[in-house]
Amino acid sequence: MRPGRALSVLVAGLLVAGAVKAEVKKVQAEKSGTIITYHLVHPLHKIDAVSKDVDCTAELDPGARSFSSVTVSVDVTTFDSNNSNRDSHAMEVIDALEYPESTFTSKQIVQRGDSLFATGALTFHGVTHDVTIAAKPEWSASQVVVNGGFDILLSDYKVERPSLLMIPVENTLRFTLTALFKL
Repeated sequence: MRPGRALSVLVAGLLVAGAVKAEVKKVQAEKSGTIITYHLVHPLHKIDAVSKDVDCTAELDPGARSFSSVTVSVDVTTFDSNNSNRDSHAMEVIDALEYPESTFTSKQIVQRGDSLFATGALTFHGVTHDVTIAAKPEWSASQVVVNGGFDILLSDYKVERPSLLMIPVENTLRFTLTALFKL
């Protein structure tokens, strides 16, 4: 084959390969492998509370190993810190009866190396602000597990910081999320 012809065949092959439509799928995270945790710090102790009742949906392309959108919602009353008195007080502080659900809806997802950065609207305590979730997906042939996290300031969401012995908790509330998607 002549060099000019070989180049034409190569270019045509690349164009056809590039024209293959992405296989974007909408996938619901598996409840059994999806949790969200909040971490709160007081000078006298640290608090971790977990919810295993998380709804998480993503649009992703397994072939390209990429995400195009994600939504997450959790009923705040499902967080458990292994201390029912503390959990009851936390629900009072965040007005859980009035604002029982916290949601995140991505507006943009950027991939840098093996990390994802999902920027979107977080609604918590009836207040919405943009946040960026930094995450790392772990892909296999049958699933992807995403581990990520982000911080918020309680004051940004109009949450009065609870106190113990008249000392308030830190203003920063850290969330971590693990989501398991079957492909």
